Amino acid sequence: MAPISTPQTPFGRVLTAMITPFTADGALDVDGAQRLAVHLVDAGNDGLIVNGTTGESPTTTDAEKNDLVRAVLEAVGDRAHVVAGIGTNDTRHTLELAREAERTGAHGLLAVTPYYSKPPQEALFRHFTAIADATGLPVMLYDIPGRSGVPIETETLVRLAEHPRIVANKDAKGDLGQASWAIARSGLAWYSGDDMLNLPLLSVGAVGFVSVVGHVVTPDLRAMLEAHLAGDVQKATEIHQKLLPVYTGMFRTQGVMTTKGALNLQGLPAGPLRLPLIELTADETNRLKIDLAAGGVQL
Repeated sequence: MAPISTPQTPFGRVLTAMITPFTADGALDVDGAQRLAVHLVDAGNDGLIVNGTTGESPTTTDAEKNDLVRAVLEAVGDRAHVVAGIGTNDTRHTLELAREAERTGAHGLLAVTPYYSKPPQEALFRHFTAIADATGLPVMLYDIPGRSGVPIETETLVRLAEHPRIVANKDAKGDLGQASWAIARSGLAWYSGDDMLNLPLLSVGAVGFVSVVGHVVTPDLRAMLEAHLAGDVQKATEIHQKLLPVYTGMFRTQGVMTTKGALNLQGLPAGPLRLPLIELTADETNRLKIDLAAGGVQL
């Protein structure tokens, strides 16, 4: 049974884009993934994104992706939304991943803009529509032009929102003006996909977060969100400012590298990375410790 959702918050409000734990020899750590999922939901996450970019999806196999979705569903699927990242730059492959995620029991799909190919807006519209037509699951778009090379323009978002299964957008565009217009015109449930802009995006109509720093500060993110919803602007701003060292520190270098570094420091399941990503250097680890401590994270 999937967790309760509403049209305004189809995937909950606080979600973490979960890393994929690996064993010391680089294999998928299914047990570690389940333990980490339980830890994150216990910390206050309404949902988890698995097999996203933070989950090293470019370097995991289709079978590993399926095993990970199944494992996380078994661990927390009765308490949290389990959303499967299925986006690639090959529409046909993406549809295969979407259908497999549905068969496995995922509660929703995260579909990133096709990267590298730089498709025009009409092509994006057809790509995302094909995904939404392929299963009965709700879809969260993922707009991140810094990685994909192409934004989902506001007009395209408005068109896509007409599809009954395209219900949300994860916004990592970094443009509050465009976000304001797209939220107002599309009616999509808007999730911040850029941690530094979590609070600003709430102020223009976002309903929640898909966070990387949620691995280490979910209680603070939830407290900030609840303060905002209660109209306590001062408290929400204070929490935002408290988290600035964490936001900065977790993105001094590649985010998966720092996240796994932080989790390994805390003794939580993470393990090594797969090339082309690498472990943090000793200097980078020390800098991360300083940044996290400045934001109140216990190591």
